[in-house]
Amino acid sequence: MLKLKIVSPERIEFEGEVESVLVPGTLGQFEILVNHAPIISLLDKGRVVYTLPGGEKKPLDICGGFVEVQKNVVSLCIEINEE
Repeated sequence: MLKLKIVSPERIEFEGEVESVLVPGTLGQFEILVNHAPIISLLDKGRVVYTLPGGEKKPLDICGGFVEVQKNVVSLCIEINEE
């Protein structure tokens, strides 16, 4: 399992265990799975989709931000796309 923390300027959007995270990187979408290599990447406007244990997928529209992955801990610092 991955530990995911999604933070926006307003609040902590999500914190918990997930199976995977799909993010809109500046060079295209990429998926983060267990034992992913350490990475820091900028995020473009798009949709983050994280998969909870059991397979339920949760989407979150963002305006941008960045992601850091290290030792199965995924940290997303994002701007929420509120309309």
